[in-house]
Amino acid sequence: MSDPNLIVGIENSDDAGVYKLTEEIALIQTVDFFTPIVDDPYMFGQIAAVNSMSDIYAMGGKPLTAMNIVCFPIKELPGEILKKILLGGMEKIREAGAILVGGHSVEDSEIKYGLSVTGTVHPDRVIANNGAKKGDKLILTKPLGTGIISTAIKAGMASSEAIEEITLSMCTLNKKAGEIMQQVGANACTDITGFGLIGHLLEVLRAGNVGAILYHDMVPVFSEALTYAEMGLVPAGTYLNKNYYSCSVITDSDISIFKLDLLYDAQTSGGLLISLPEEKAMVFKEKFKTCEIIGEIIEERQGKIILRHS
Repeated sequence: MSDPNLIVGIENSDDAGVYKLTEEIALIQTVDFFTPIVDDPYMFGQIAAVNSMSDIYAMGGKPLTAMNIVCFPIKELPGEILKKILLGGMEKIREAGAILVGGHSVEDSEIKYGLSVTGTVHPDRVIANNGAKKGDKLILTKPLGTGIISTAIKAGMASSEAIEEITLSMCTLNKKAGEIMQQVGANACTDITGFGLIGHLLEVLRAGNVGAILYHDMVPVFSEALTYAEMGLVPAGTYLNKNYYSCSVITDSDISIFKLDLLYDAQTSGGLLISLPEEKAMVFKEKFKTCEIIGEIIEERQGKIILRHS
């Protein structure tokens, strides 16, 4: 479907749709929901809300309104659990400066929660996934490994430290990273979720008709994620990502199969992957301390990732 006011649609598998309302305002629209990945219902609500709003920040915008999407087995579980999930979500909506305006619930055998979110951005300041340029540096704002550690949690094998580490990360809004990205000016951005770092980077490369070198030793990972990968605690989604995307990945140096698993690991509420010129990347890194430059954009090898040691 086409419309002269549609700035970003479904053509490049971008994070959200963007529709121009006026010369000063464009709407960003996105929706996401999933099943629990932690035991605490309040923390699950926070994580799901943060994950849902991440797409708004990835497009360079600010969340404005949110609507709850809830599936819950109300006849099998106490309503107090649902209340805690919704309260967790509401806390993060407030933190983002947005407002909850409603939602929809259905009875289901499996808990699911998330948000439909509307945000705003200036039409000339949209940051889509198709603008990466030769020489751009790639910045990642959160470590990888939430999928693998979540699998360890489900198996009852994750340490309390690992659980606390990924929960804190998944509950952290990408608000600050998005604001700094707008301040310094980025060429392209996406957030890292279900398709893993490799999958989402490939979307950026295909949309911009460019290639990338990914310095695998510079990619940050959660402290115990490699240990759990070595134990075989790897989610099915990570293997699916590897099977689907590996044909577009060229390995140019030695890398362990377990670190490779992390590059394909399906993330929940991951960080932003930002493509921006080197001088702007250095400014971003100075302003946002907890990030790493993990690669660069090249003209050759369009739609391909070269894995290399830095």
